[in-house]
Amino acid sequence: MSTFRYWQTPRAGNMARLTLHTGNLPALAGNHVRIKVHAVGLNFADIFALTGLYSATPQGAFTPGLEFAGEVQEVGPQACGFAVGDRVMGVTRFGGYTTVIDSEPDYLIPLPAQWDYAQGAAWPAQTLTAWYALTHLGALQPDQQVLIHSAAGGVGLQAMKLVQALGAHPTGTVGSEEKASWLRQQGFADVLIREADFARQLQRDERGFDLVLDAIGGKVQSASFDALNPMGRLVVFGAAEFTPSHNRPNYLKAAWRYLRRPRYDVMKMISSNRSVLAFNLIWLWEQKGKMQALLEELQTIPLPPPHVGRRFAFEDAHEALALLRSGQSMGKVVLETAPGLE
Repeated sequence: MSTFRYWQTPRAGNMARLTLHTGNLPALAGNHVRIKVHAVGLNFADIFALTGLYSATPQGAFTPGLEFAGEVQEVGPQACGFAVGDRVMGVTRFGGYTTVIDSEPDYLIPLPAQWDYAQGAAWPAQTLTAWYALTHLGALQPDQQVLIHSAAGGVGLQAMKLVQALGAHPTGTVGSEEKASWLRQQGFADVLIREADFARQLQRDERGFDLVLDAIGGKVQSASFDALNPMGRLVVFGAAEFTPSHNRPNYLKAAWRYLRRPRYDVMKMISSNRSVLAFNLIWLWEQKGKMQALLEELQTIPLPPPHVGRRFAFEDAHEALALLRSGQSMGKVVLETAPGLE
């Protein structure tokens, strides 16, 4: 294999600029492993990066994508831990929308034998996000009540599973009866369909939580903070309310929402004994030791393979991103370079 295909945008700001290219493979660096990519996981971070609304967006041309799964094709002489033919899943700080990727071994982990490549591509970023939010920031304890927004999405679904596995009680929120019914079929009994006045909904039901995971923002986030029990924690890892409805952002609407974003008074937080924490997992890519520790922790938690809601051909990246952007997907959206390959 001397060539590869990859999606690239010349610059952030408009998703329509994302185009498919063919390039020649460079020589493999001695400390890298070359992976033939079979599946790529999609994340909301991809959309925000492509539209220029992501703080970590690279300058100039870049290839989106944070996670992948595939087969080892070549191993550099200074690389260790993997051999040609190994099935792996991995993370990358951009560059994932490709058919071949060169990676340092530290960012790769073996793909479980019973998982297919799409399930592998659906696991790393969302599971690391959920685990870090719940345990390292949220300090989750058994029997605690946990509110998880967008519970039918990639991170939300993994968070629901992890909360159960750790002996706590998840309450998921979604935007439709279809998603709520689907979550109940997955074994989650406590599911809320968010009403227009979410604060009143929580007050009416006398809901209180020890931990909230939020990637929506706005009034939903404010209402969630107000529903925290004493010593409760709100952990924020995204702001889906800023998701553009088209290829380009509506900057006036984004600015208006930014000005109206939730703001927290630390003096009031002291009085109510509640906390707000926020993070962007992409900064962990530069802390290999921390990431390896998180991955090792996750190996001790028995979880089923992640749910892949929709699989698209690699060439259909725009259609896949449109579905993710619509908010209608359940589980993970994945691109496959070789559909049906196990």
